[in-house]
Amino acid sequence: MTMANQNGDGARILLVDDHREFVFAARALLERNGYRVAVAYDGRQALDWLENQEIKPDLIILDVMMPQLNGWEALQILKSRPETKELPVLMLTALNEPTSLETSFELGCTWFYTKPINDHEDFILVIERILADSASAQ
Repeated sequence: MTMANQNGDGARILLVDDHREFVFAARALLERNGYRVAVAYDGRQALDWLENQEIKPDLIILDVMMPQLNGWEALQILKSRPETKELPVLMLTALNEPTSLETSFELGCTWFYTKPINDHEDFILVIERILADSASAQ
C-alpha cells in the first residue's frame, strides 16, 4: 500500500544522491511502489530544483556525502526557508555512527536511514510512516 497525496496520485519524492547507480535502483524501487520521483545529484541542484517548483514534493530523501553542497548543508538551508521548512526529510546515508544521526536530527531531519537499503519493505514502510505523519500534521 502506498500513500497518496491530495490528488489521489502517488506521493511526490525528491531523491537527492550523487551515486547514479544508487539513484537508478532507488528510483525504480520507489516508482514500483507508486511514488512519483524527481532526482537531483547534489544539494545545490536539489535547492535549485525546489525553487523552480510550484508544487513541492511530499518528501525529500537526502544523502549526506555529496559534492557542491552536502546533505547537512542542504538540510540546514531547507529548514531555514519558510517555503520548505515543513517538508519532511529522510536522511539516507552510508554514515552509520551516532554523530551522523545526532547531526541529522539536530538540523531537522524527520528520519535517518542507513544505506545500503537491504530491506526494501522496511524502507517503504518508513516512507509511508513519514508521509502519514506529515499528512496528519497538516
